[in-house]
Amino acid sequence: MLQKKTVVVGVCGGIAAYKAVEVVSRLKKLGADVNVIMTENASKFVAPLTFQTISHNPVVIDMFEKPVRWDIEHISLAQKADVFLIVPATANVIGKVAGGIADDMLTTTIMATKAPVVFAPAMNHNMYENVIVQKNIETLKSAGYLFIEPDKGLMACGTYGKGRLPEPETIVQAVVDVLAGKQNISITEISCNVASGVGGKSDLSNAEGEINQDMKGLRVLVTAGPTIEPIDPVRFITNHSSGKMGYAIASHAAARGADVLLISGPVHIPGPENVNVINVNTAQEMYDKVMEYFPDSDIMIFAAAVADYRCAEIHSNKIKKNDEEISIRLVKNPDIAKEIGALKGDRVHIGFSAETENLLDNAVKKLQSKNFDMIVANDVTMEGAGFGTDTNIVKIVSGDGSIRELGKMSKYDVAGEILNEALNILKRKKGK
Repeated sequence: MLQKKTVVVGVCGGIAAYKAVEVVSRLKKLGADVNVIMTENASKFVAPLTFQTISHNPVVIDMFEKPVRWDIEHISLAQKADVFLIVPATANVIGKVAGGIADDMLTTTIMATKAPVVFAPAMNHNMYENVIVQKNIETLKSAGYLFIEPDKGLMACGTYGKGRLPEPETIVQAVVDVLAGKQNISITEISCNVASGVGGKSDLSNAEGEINQDMKGLRVLVTAGPTIEPIDPVRFITNHSSGKMGYAIASHAAARGADVLLISGPVHIPGPENVNVINVNTAQEMYDKVMEYFPDSDIMIFAAAVADYRCAEIHSNKIKKNDEEISIRLVKNPDIAKEIGALKGDRVHIGFSAETENLLDNAVKKLQSKNFDMIVANDVTMEGAGFGTDTNIVKIVSGDGSIRELGKMSKYDVAGEILNEALNILKRKKGK
């Protein structure tokens, strides 16, 4: 899609710099020639070698370091750029460019380029809303610079508000649109539509930007990730679940004051802050832990992709390859969610239905057979809704038959909507 296009990516010094790594990776996968310029502060958050390895180009930081190519580096990059992306764009760099200051390689190259420049701001919500920052943004917009509207969500500092860097795929789509000549389309509008979904985001913050503690005193059990079923000491059966959705739910619930227990299959993401994590491997191990801890829960959310079957026989030694076919006999694993459905009492019981066809029909059948109070259905074949993505597109199906469709949202914001529904169900149950 971006063959023969050059994207210069400017990375500023903010905690969201780690997301720029995926932005560069996605741009490369689309065929772009990506050149990265980092501020000195940015190199404190992400090693330049990371960007160099992914972009396959030298990373520029210091204006006075020995050049890789014998040309004037900032002029060369400015001239070769088809689009210039600043991600994350800090208040400092936005202010410098708005004021005509060019005192490092990044700001100098921005000043020298004739290519469209796209800023993706990321900062604390109070800083983003500061009148000086907003004035600087308006100054740059009036001069023709483009801006991707930041998301509203949980900040690294623990507050909630507008200032989060949008998901990498949203940023990359904005770049694609600019290169396709769609600069007349509001990038701000594109970003908001992708992030918010139908119905918009819930306002989870108070006037000071602190997250409402509306789940304080509640105990939430979440399952996440895949399970693995061994064949022999080397091989196993599993699925593509990354655990991101379940981890987002656990993180969001903890941020809202809940006492959260996360029972997780093997994943490659760090455990959420202020969440008790129990790691398991097999479906049977997950079953045992859920049965042990569910009686103490108020809300149970089963986001794990649990293997339906396991090997009837686990070989004690590695199976050797030969010219013959081999057969593996599978037997059913315990259905954790179904058994909990029969035992839940007044607890809120929420499940997931990841489908590839007949989404609603299959989700409703699962809702009824497992006695869920609510089920979250998604078609994993849709772009932005499958395993491993940072976004999701879901339908929330309630036990009363009502269906609420959410547009494409970050998994963290989907988690917020799921927890809002869970609280409503819990209130109705307590009111009985």
